[in-house]
Amino acid sequence: MKNYVIIVAGGSGSRMGTQIPKQFLELCGRPVLMHTIQVFYDFDPESELILVLPETQHEFWAGLCLKYSFSLPHQIANGGETRFHSVNNGLKLIKGEGIVFIHDGVRPLVSLQTLTRCCETAANSGNAIPVLPVTESLRKKEGNQNYSVDRSLFFNVQTPQTFRSEIILKSFLQAYDQAFTDDASVAEKAGFAINLVEGNPENIKITSPVDLILAEALIQKTSDFLEI
Repeated sequence: MKNYVIIVAGGSGSRMGTQIPKQFLELCGRPVLMHTIQVFYDFDPESELILVLPETQHEFWAGLCLKYSFSLPHQIANGGETRFHSVNNGLKLIKGEGIVFIHDGVRPLVSLQTLTRCCETAANSGNAIPVLPVTESLRKKEGNQNYSVDRSLFFNVQTPQTFRSEIILKSFLQAYDQAFTDDASVAEKAGFAINLVEGNPENIKITSPVDLILAEALIQKTSDFLEI
């Protein structure tokens, strides 16, 4: 079954305090986004890689590809007003049946094991969403009151959110709803039950300077391990 990968990269540098959008910041010698694309290529070199970028960033990305001699084959779709619209633009480039991974461009540390779990579960059960259990205590606020809740009932959601193509294409035929916080919520509203699989703790979303420092440390640790 063919794999399609939609990598959504529409972020800015606001929380980073930089003028350069976070997906283009350098991480261990090359932009974050190139690390992310490389992971999926390493998982399956035959997959179709679709990068969703704001149209105003296409030229800048092309310049980065030249600067860093980045030549992994990929298509580019225009970003939209919201994540829903951006993903929908990426889905329009899918021409056949297969497995569709939808991933945040600033999550460069998703593991091959997580990708395998997502792919196998989606192939067998229709979809797969990587999650991690909540490890910190949680409190819920209602009005002026707050109270403890059972953290075992909650999970932190990661990407790639992964679907058989016919399921995610059908789901995105719906009109946009502000309640859509991710791709799973779109499929859920379309009537599909969501399957959870184990994610990996290193699969952080880089949104702040601290995240970038942590990602660099994790990549260096992995490199050191491979050299032993």
